[in-house]
Amino acid sequence: MPPAARIPPVTRVALVGVTGRMGSSILRAAPGFPQLLITAAIAHQGSLALGRDAGEAAGVGPTNLRVTSDLPHSLEEADVAIDFSHAAATVETLGACRAAGKPLLLGTTGYGTEVEARLAETAREIPLLVTANTSVGVAVLTALTRRAARALPRTFDVDVLDLHHRLKLDAPSGTALALGRAAAEARGLSLPAKDLPRSGPATPSGPPSGPRPEGEIGFAVVRAGDRVGEHTVLFSGIGEELALTHRATDRAIFARGALAAALWLATQPPGRYDMADFLGLKTET
Repeated sequence: MPPAARIPPVTRVALVGVTGRMGSSILRAAPGFPQLLITAAIAHQGSLALGRDAGEAAGVGPTNLRVTSDLPHSLEEADVAIDFSHAAATVETLGACRAAGKPLLLGTTGYGTEVEARLAETAREIPLLVTANTSVGVAVLTALTRRAARALPRTFDVDVLDLHHRLKLDAPSGTALALGRAAAEARGLSLPAKDLPRSGPATPSGPPSGPRPEGEIGFAVVRAGDRVGEHTVLFSGIGEELALTHRATDRAIFARGALAAALWLATQPPGRYDMADFLGLKTET
């Protein structure tokens, strides 16, 4: 008789921020990934959803999974954690995953630069994938942005256009900042943190007070309606222009990308990763 087919192990996922937009989308997308199982649904301590069925609380139907705020206990029966909660909880989530020795996909944005040291410390002990956007298309856009910024003359101005729904808090978005940093790094420059607001509504900056400094990365933000998300990196030269655009029309793309990346992350050694690592794009840029 031929040997019995080996059934691949199921990867158990603790979902932090289960009642948010991304948490709900991940619950919807999870049935499309038979190789994983969401075993914990985490919300903050003051959430009205605590104790309720996670699917019902998120509006996706019963899941037989109760919402809890006890992340350390939930990690005991998980292989990897996915966090799309709130910036205020990032340090706590990092500490819990580090103590439990469990990989973490951190998709939360809006935390300050002071958290960077914690990210570096955590990545020395567990696999840590940090990303502002889990879309496969955005990962490719970032790689193309680096390549274009490196190839085009410095006389081309670089601007990142960021359009999202009216309820989004980050302005610019974490994805817009990541695109701006990719362009700057490709040119051997850096973006000073003081010039990059991480949260709160966008405010008019007024007309420029003088000529635009060469190498400055510009950001333009629109928060309106219910658009899922659109990012354009605009390279403007004299007499010509190059625009690289990614437009999301369905939030499910982020959920599918997060679940696929989490499956990959669960098998990686300690270190800091991003979506380009997951997609194997690092060698191409």
